[in-house]
Amino acid sequence: MKKSTIWLLAVVMFVAFFSLLFLQLRYMKTSMSVREQQFDEMVKRSLINVSRDLEQEQTRRYLEEDMLESESRYSQYKRSGSSTTIVTEQSQTSITNPDGSETKIEEFIQNRSTVDRIGRGGVFLSPRHGMNTISKTSFDLQQSFSKRYLYEQALMNEVILKLLYRASNDPIEERINFYDLDKYIRAELLNSALNVPYSFQVVDFNNRVVYASPGFSSRDEKSVYTQVLFPNDPPSRLNSLKVYFPTKRDYVYSELTFFVPSMIFTFILLFTFIFTIVSLFRQKRLSEMKNDFINNMTHELKTPVSTISLASQMLKDESITKSPEVFKHVTGVINDETKRLSFQVEKVLQMSLFDKQKATLKIKEVDINDIIVNVANTHILKVEKFNGELDIDLQAENTTVNIDEMHFTNVLFNLLDNALKYKKEEVPPKLMIRTRNEGNKIIISVEDNGIGIKKEDVKKIFDRFYRVSTGNIHDVKGFGLGLAYVKKIVTDLGGSIRAESELGKGTKFLISLPVITQK
Repeated sequence: MKKSTIWLLAVVMFVAFFSLLFLQLRYMKTSMSVREQQFDEMVKRSLINVSRDLEQEQTRRYLEEDMLESESRYSQYKRSGSSTTIVTEQSQTSITNPDGSETKIEEFIQNRSTVDRIGRGGVFLSPRHGMNTISKTSFDLQQSFSKRYLYEQALMNEVILKLLYRASNDPIEERINFYDLDKYIRAELLNSALNVPYSFQVVDFNNRVVYASPGFSSRDEKSVYTQVLFPNDPPSRLNSLKVYFPTKRDYVYSELTFFVPSMIFTFILLFTFIFTIVSLFRQKRLSEMKNDFINNMTHELKTPVSTISLASQMLKDESITKSPEVFKHVTGVINDETKRLSFQVEKVLQMSLFDKQKATLKIKEVDINDIIVNVANTHILKVEKFNGELDIDLQAENTTVNIDEMHFTNVLFNLLDNALKYKKEEVPPKLMIRTRNEGNKIIISVEDNGIGIKKEDVKKIFDRFYRVSTGNIHDVKGFGLGLAYVKKIVTDLGGSIRAESELGKGTKFLISLPVITQK
């Protein structure tokens, strides 16, 4: 897959993800806004109904008071000499005549032919009009009913005037019962399907708190709703009711419980996208490096093979066997090229290790000091070639470990080869291998006096294909696999490795391996 295709795929993935995230956030915001508007509307409607209920309750109370007062007055009123009894109870609907019969008030009013309007200039029947008993009784009843009607009308006007003037002058705590107010609020909220906790506060026209239920708080202004009580009062004497809903936020967010798992899955999807893109780039880079590696190794392998082939043909010549010097030279060439070929094959084997999760190792008990001595003896010739020094300091006493001898030997060779590759120009290399015990582990250090590594590069030197930048100088060949191979082998052996370096002063590699404790 081309790199441009991977980038295009990455852009499409990220655009799709952020578009999805934007739509989710937009939907969440819209849902919360709608939910909050519904809550506001239900609360406001409920509080308006509470205010109306309080007005009706006040009107009913004033009517009852005046009706009781009216009944008390009217019960003392009696038309002297009249044999007709007027029943004044509110529920009475008939009149008892002297002969014992009853006449309904409605029928009586409809049968009045001479009374068109009461108290508005109407014409009444003359007391002497007809001398029969029924006519006289009807006249008396008309007079009594007219007076009663006018009296009740005056009482109603008086009640209205009291509501307009006297009620607004009374303190708010005398006009309403706070226990009943609580019941009204609860009932109206339940009618609006709002079964949520609340607390309320009543404030008079002087902004004085008259009553506050437990738990009321005005710090969260968005959760406090205000409603004017008795809005028909004079503007300067308006009282207000404040209701606080402590769980409003929970109510608004209750419909968004799906959002948390949705966001979790969204970010899992984002992580998958990123991991996929990174993996594609890593595989692309690995594929390119492998191709370069194979191409280079092909040339590297062809050279020693052709040299060995040529030297073998020369050995077939009988004249060469008669010249010891030529024979020695040819065999030396074959030996050197064989070692070179073996080294290149070993590189291929190292490359194959990275395609496995864990290398196949032949573990056995080995004395680590013996391996270090053998490696030092083999490598001393290369060091002396540069007029350098290789020394060992074996302080460790408990040195038995479980390792793969061949791979661990390659680890030490890689570290010593790097020390020679990155030596200072015109400065003899000095290498030191030390061992010491720390608890149940053995620490192996490989030090050099080379060019060193920058601090920002130290943590990356164990990455595959990573090579420390040296500017435009490319005098050291390699594929960036040596230290990655070292770390993989040490890790698979149950150990750890780290590097300490300072630019211009050299590098130290510290390998820690578990030792076999004596039973």
